[in-house]
Amino acid sequence: MPRPALLFDLDGTLIDSIGLLLECMQFAFEGREQAPTTAEWVAGIGTPLRTQLAEWCRDVEDVEAMVGRYREYQDLHLERLTTPFPDVLDTIRWARDLGYPTAIVTSKGKGMTKRSLDHVGLSDAFDAVVTFEETARHKPLPDPVHLALERLGASSESALFVGDSPHDMHAGRAAGVRTAAALWGPFSRDELAVAHPTYWLSGFGELRQLVAQLG
Repeated sequence: MPRPALLFDLDGTLIDSIGLLLECMQFAFEGREQAPTTAEWVAGIGTPLRTQLAEWCRDVEDVEAMVGRYREYQDLHLERLTTPFPDVLDTIRWARDLGYPTAIVTSKGKGMTKRSLDHVGLSDAFDAVVTFEETARHKPLPDPVHLALERLGASSESALFVGDSPHDMHAGRAAGVRTAAALWGPFSRDELAVAHPTYWLSGFGELRQLVAQLG
């Protein structure tokens, strides 16, 4: 029997980069009259950056200028403010050694995704990486999940998508895969519960037991 495909969000699921994302936001909006609160920005984590910024910008040109400021800070501080969550490296290595198909499904751009994975030692750990540029529609819609499954040659019925945001859970459910909500990210259990995850994970190391249950 083929092993179930394992799909993962990146920020807040595999890597602890939430502090970086918040500092990037604060730098980008410094001095502006209209700016999101920390809670408002966190609520949008997991969706594309331009989608988040658009709510607080005047027009497309303003959005692009803000993307530039955000990326300027991110480029300087990514390595300083990015670390793998506990048990991630060992658990992903375990999944690879046993032959589980693995994929990243992220709203992050291709360049920063590669740089993040290189930095934490996961550059060659995934059979497929789906980033912002590769679908016209993004999480919470199912398109990125569908593309990851297509690249893995996997069926939705046997797949599991692990993520830390309601956007991940909605995308997984819409794609017909089982979902596991990561409780170590910036979203509370109550915030995640509205997206009806199939499973809950309190720590990344629990994934081994969950995968064993999936067969």
